[in-house]
Amino acid sequence: MPSMNRRGLMALGAGLLAYGARGVSPARAETFVNVLTGGTSGAYYPIGVALAGAIEKTVAGTKTSVQATKASVENLNLLQKGQGEIGFTLADAASAAVAGNEEAGFKAKLDKLRLIAAIYSNYVQIVANGESGIKTLADLKGKRISVGAPKSGTELNARAILKAAGLTYDDFAKVEYLPFGESVDLMKNRQIDVTLQSAGLGVGSIKDLAASIPIVVVPVPAETVAAVGDAAYLPGEIPAGTYSGQEAAVPTASIRNLLVSHDGVADDLAYGMTKALFDNLDALVASHAAAKGIVLDAGAAAGPMPLHPGALRFYKEKGLA
Repeated sequence: MPSMNRRGLMALGAGLLAYGARGVSPARAETFVNVLTGGTSGAYYPIGVALAGAIEKTVAGTKTSVQATKASVENLNLLQKGQGEIGFTLADAASAAVAGNEEAGFKAKLDKLRLIAAIYSNYVQIVANGESGIKTLADLKGKRISVGAPKSGTELNARAILKAAGLTYDDFAKVEYLPFGESVDLMKNRQIDVTLQSAGLGVGSIKDLAASIPIVVVPVPAETVAAVGDAAYLPGEIPAGTYSGQEAAVPTASIRNLLVSHDGVADDLAYGMTKALFDNLDALVASHAAAKGIVLDAGAAAGPMPLHPGALRFYKEKGLA
């Protein structure tokens, strides 16, 4: 091999150093963010898609993916394992995760979870076939119901509300554990009488159902909400006209949704994800009307687990923490 003169060696060395510097530059390194959502027919998924886009827009060098899941319980367990960077959950499921409630789907206390934001509220929406004769919670006894995917946030809500109303799953002729879209399909085919779905107002699955068959939205009175005995459950209302054929406002229970991360996510990324959320609310609202309930206030920094330090930095900048 021909020898290389001193000038050539110096040029080669300088080139290698420049290449190496470019290779480790943070600007060129991609950071992967997996957004854990829920079933594709609920609100978590479209809002999650919009959030993923907002994160890529806000945090330089990020590459996002959106994972459809069984929602709250699965998301929290995945985050504990580091198999996702941010995920949606209901507040009552998050409380159960922190406590290590095995009945709720948590074999041990999930100690790595960190709060990004408390966002919009879910509403327990109990919707019956208009021909079923169901008008009250008491009328559910002996009927066929779908209560959401097993161990999902919806199913946890179903257990809590039905128990507060003096009902157990044994009181039903049939209990199905299905996501929103599949529950609606069974309703359309007259294979079940009622579906309980915990979601933002105007959820697509119930809109689809109301456009296909007459429906009745079953009220959950304030005294039943109080009987749940969990501070995460608050009285709420499904406004008149939310769904086709729903002529009056209907009382029900509301539960706050959270966006949660874990302690393995870098502070700068958590800060960027929090900023992406609140700087792009228009895009989130465009994805689903439920996102109208996301507000940047002191309540956004409140949840059953510690704030991620990166999120805390964001709230401190806004004077909210």
